[in-house]
Amino acid sequence: MGVDWSAAAGTLDVTSALERLELLAEPVAAAVRELDDEQIGVTEIDPDLADTAAFCEKYGSPLELSANCVVVAGKRAGEVRYAACVVLATTRADVNGVVKRRLDVRKASFAPMDDAVQLTGMEYGGITPFGLPADWPILVDSEVAAAPAVVVGSGVRRSKIITPGELLARLPGAEVLEGLGR
Repeated sequence: MGVDWSAAAGTLDVTSALERLELLAEPVAAAVRELDDEQIGVTEIDPDLADTAAFCEKYGSPLELSANCVVVAGKRAGEVRYAACVVLATTRADVNGVVKRRLDVRKASFAPMDDAVQLTGMEYGGITPFGLPADWPILVDSEVAAAPAVVVGSGVRRSKIITPGELLARLPGAEVLEGLGR
């Protein structure tokens, strides 16, 4: 295996996601199969501890190696434009600056939970940059891209993906942006 997941994994045992596709939401499993990269790890967790702060506290995963993926929506000329933003858990996505400019919209905000769940085919609290709709940009903060390993959602609340940040920066539709996380 070419990656050391231990810094981000805390006390969890991580396995290649390719060997445990049943731990992933269907669109995530499809994306992982297509990428066919052993650097994508997965670990099972208590679904009640899927939220970042509770997860990090319970499993000893550092907040600075956990990344949140949020769905943002903005409108331009009646068209809704979506994007996923991936930022470290120690920061917040600059929705009203960086994201609004990138989407070229007058106003951007977090997408309503029901919309995010329906459009991604993932559970709320488990949304991940893997397996998102192909026409969405995936905006990755430069600090996430530089991390040796980060924890992200798996599409479901009962597991987490651990992977090098540079792999997230190489996902189809990914764009690395300075200052996305503030």
